[in-house]
Amino acid sequence: MTSCSSPAALPSVPWYLALGQRFATLWIVKMIGTTLGISGFFFLYFWVMHNPPSMPTVMPLTPLDHWVDVSDDAMLLYGSLWFYISLAPAFAKDKAELWACARGAATMAAVGLAVFWFFPTTVPVFAVDWSQYPALQFLKATDVGGNAFPSLHVAFAVFTAMLLGRQLRSVDAPAWTRWVNLLWAFGIVYSTLATRQHVLLDVIGGTLLAVLVGWARTKRKRLVLAEA
Repeated sequence: MTSCSSPAALPSVPWYLALGQRFATLWIVKMIGTTLGISGFFFLYFWVMHNPPSMPTVMPLTPLDHWVDVSDDAMLLYGSLWFYISLAPAFAKDKAELWACARGAATMAAVGLAVFWFFPTTVPVFAVDWSQYPALQFLKATDVGGNAFPSLHVAFAVFTAMLLGRQLRSVDAPAWTRWVNLLWAFGIVYSTLATRQHVLLDVIGGTLLAVLVGWARTKRKRLVLAEA
């Protein structure tokens, strides 16, 4: 007498293979789309920063801004954002999830750029000898500290952390992977202060923007499921 295994008894796909399957799905579309998206954003970001319609407002400092020290090493975390944000679309399981990632990122970019244009802001001139920080000296030469509030660097990091957290949970990834995700995002947020590219109020604004866009995305998804 032969016995048939129930569906529940069948072995599940290991989390790392499930992520691999997600990564392999539409990988060419993801690669081209992410590259074009980041390139287009940079073009608009720097154009707005170098062509403000009015004199930018200098963002005020808080006690925390004085407490966080300048760090040349923070440049590595700061620059890692552009690899970090590519992970969420890379692990999208299908077109619908990929489009949701792109729509969320585009919404944050559009809101941020609109605020930069209508209410231009900049960080204060810090009493720092940038020649003592070679990596940061290069950053200051390319990004002059405009487009301060809200920090889109923070917004993209927080939004990506939210998306990656859901993706890791969906494949039953171990807890340590979710901790790495959170710590990476936190490190990027910290780096915006340690590089003096942003102040605390910029960080708060970027975080709120990401949370609002993430909340709207979740609400929209629940409405679609309820109507199905």
